Amino acid sequence: MERRDRVDAMLAAWRAEDPEVATLTLELTKRVGRLSALSMEATQRALEEFGVTYAEFDVLATLRRSGRPYRLKPGTLAESSMLTTGGTSNILQRLGAAGLVRREPDPDDRRSSWVRLTPEGLELTGRIVAATGRAHEALFEKVPEETGRALADLLREVLLTLGDEAPRRP
Repeated sequence: MERRDRVDAMLAAWRAEDPEVATLTLELTKRVGRLSALSMEATQRALEEFGVTYAEFDVLATLRRSGRPYRLKPGTLAESSMLTTGGTSNILQRLGAAGLVRREPDPDDRRSSWVRLTPEGLELTGRIVAATGRAHEALFEKVPEETGRALADLLREVLLTLGDEAPRRP
């Protein structure tokens, strides 16, 4: 018997009930959604150890991957972490209170500021990145590398076709 995943079972039920619903689009969105949910569950389990939310980790990781001196403007930070500016502001308040980030005035623009990882924030972010990396490795450990590579390439092609290109840097 051929192996079936949860999406196959859902599609079979739709084919029996209303075949017009069981489309390739539904299959794609449900499979991508399941993969996202499994990845998010692995991430959340890893984050529990550190007492940070996914959004807080996203902000910390965005600052870390920005490179030395690990600082960004709040608007750029919100855009890069795909959060709203209001949500980012709340997160920055919590991270600031925890001593993980600090705001610094912009000497070139008195109306603006920078958000910078503190040494404590940099150290914690490194530990969280390592823990989430291990969680994702464990999640995908049974997936053959060539299958993972092919899937990543196909997903990139789909995202580019949908117009989800990386922002151009000035």
